[in-house]
Amino acid sequence: MPQGDLAQVLRGLQSRGDRRLLVGPETFDDAGVVELGDARIVSSSGAPLALVQTVDFFPPVVDDPYAYGQIAAANALSDVYAMGGKPFSALTLAAFPKEFPRPWMEEIFRGGFDKLAEAGVLVAGGHTVESEIQFGFAVTGLVEPPRMTTNAGARVGDLVYLTKPIGMGTLTTAQKLEKLAFDALKPAIAQMATLNAGACDAMLAARAHAATDVTGYGLVGHARNVAKASRVTLELALERVPLFPGAYELAAKGVFSGGTKRGRAALKDEVRIAARLDPTRVAIAFDAETSGGLLIVVAPEQAPVLERELESRGLPVAAIGRALAPTGVHVELV
Repeated sequence: MPQGDLAQVLRGLQSRGDRRLLVGPETFDDAGVVELGDARIVSSSGAPLALVQTVDFFPPVVDDPYAYGQIAAANALSDVYAMGGKPFSALTLAAFPKEFPRPWMEEIFRGGFDKLAEAGVLVAGGHTVESEIQFGFAVTGLVEPPRMTTNAGARVGDLVYLTKPIGMGTLTTAQKLEKLAFDALKPAIAQMATLNAGACDAMLAARAHAATDVTGYGLVGHARNVAKASRVTLELALERVPLFPGAYELAAKGVFSGGTKRGRAALKDEVRIAARLDPTRVAIAFDAETSGGLLIVVAPEQAPVLERELESRGLPVAAIGRALAPTGVHVELV
């Protein structure tokens, strides 16, 4: 659903002032966070914990059923990691056509469950219906409220990092259009199936001020959510944004998902684009991602810690921007 439409739907459903709701829909965060109150569940350090709850499911993005299940699970878990939380249980959400082959269905579930097991998450149940194919999970995690990384924490002067290259929308669309062989897509599948657990640990070690995962709204759309919630402008240096190998060449031929056009239309009044920028790179920055990396906002003095922690986990270190005082738009592409 386009961001503008979603905002209209949620406008009458905002928080009604319940203090137990620590993070709700008004800040466009990746998951809600609810205080447990009298339950008093505590961490190993003795700090009280809050619930992180999120749900995500979508149609197939690749033609391999096992890989589809893995990607769906990694994508759903990512919202918990983006909040600085640790996932611990999940419910399956699945829809399959009546005549859908059972072996393919089993492979989709197996891929999802294997990825959840990798994350140390238990599948507590689920719900399946007959319909057009959709698959994903409702995930519950735990977080210490003082360590939460919400969209609303960015401060002027902070630096912005990205932990996975972008371009998944272009690559998966190219494969669907038979402009990219499935074998050539396998490296991208591996990235989409990679958990953001390590990136989460790294940003917690660096005491990040804010974070989000980069998924359906693309890099620019999710950066906008952080900027708007934090009341800053995020300036992104487009040449520093890592692109997945092969994505640029395909995008230069006009291969994008539908997210590019929707994103640019929805955010036309909230994003300023420098005239000198490569239009292909701009288009990729607006394109939808699937199970992308974390967009992490950290204080400058903590940047060396974040970089060291990311490197120690074999993760990309890409400093792509900074937080500015408001300039009249939420995102500046420079």
